[in-house]
Amino acid sequence: MNELGVQPAMYNRRKNNHYSSYKGTVGKVADNLLNQTFDATSSFTVLHTDVSQVRLGDSTWAYMSVILDQATKEVLAASVSQSSNKLLIMDTLSQLEDNLPNNFNPIIHSDQGWHYQLEYYRKKIDSLGLIQSMSRKGNCLDNAPMESFFHLFKVESQPEIKKCKNISQFTQFFNKYVNWYNNDQISNKTKNMSPVDYRTHVLAA
Repeated sequence: MNELGVQPAMYNRRKNNHYSSYKGTVGKVADNLLNQTFDATSSFTVLHTDVSQVRLGDSTWAYMSVILDQATKEVLAASVSQSSNKLLIMDTLSQLEDNLPNNFNPIIHSDQGWHYQLEYYRKKIDSLGLIQSMSRKGNCLDNAPMESFFHLFKVESQPEIKKCKNISQFTQFFNKYVNWYNNDQISNKTKNMSPVDYRTHVLAA
């Protein structure tokens, strides 16, 4: 494809202005506790989070904040907004609070995005009993499970994303996608089960 100058018609990150929330050191940078070790075998022990963006059919941007369980690949929280701001991040954490069982103290791993460095975020995850971990600067492979989820979503959904003419339409579509992803999408990493089925029928056994 390189030699022929061919570009795929599906989602291409370089042509869609890949979102970066990195603004240098604006708060506290946590240690990288994972070091690209993605072998969790129990649910609610290692979580990943990130923010990504897509351009809608009306040329505005939509921002998605997601928290993913490493062991099951299940989306535990997902929020959408027209802005990558505090409200977006806090809404995602509020969803996680509702979905996280008692007596679990998982690692929550992110990149070094500015919101993850700030005191309000660190205080909230501390109140939930979460242990903070961060990728190295500029190393997306350190948060590969989240990168994989967003890439899959964009590749599978690009035509539908372009049909969304406003944030309300996109929010409805994204929530529907997350529900499908959790309950119907199968993967060989989860023994050809959906994330929810894998959690309830394999990890809970």
